[in-house]
Amino acid sequence: MARLNTERQKELEPKRLDIAENAIIEAGYDIISKDNTKITFMFKGSLITYFAYSGWASGKTIQDGRGLKHLINQIKH
Repeated sequence: MARLNTERQKELEPKRLDIAENAIIEAGYDIISKDNTKITFMFKGSLITYFAYSGWASGKTIQDGRGLKHLINQIKH
């Protein structure tokens, strides 16, 4: 399904990517890859993917869900 408001996504996604990248680094993790839509990093030996616009995080060693705060709370040392 296509996004309803692609202009809004184009405006917000880069900002959300930067905020998420900084938060993940501050939590003590290295970014493995970053593109225009997602960030990937390792947590407890598994790859975690965070999609900045939707706020969705997924990976084997976390509880999948939406929201950067939810992700950061799970990966804090």
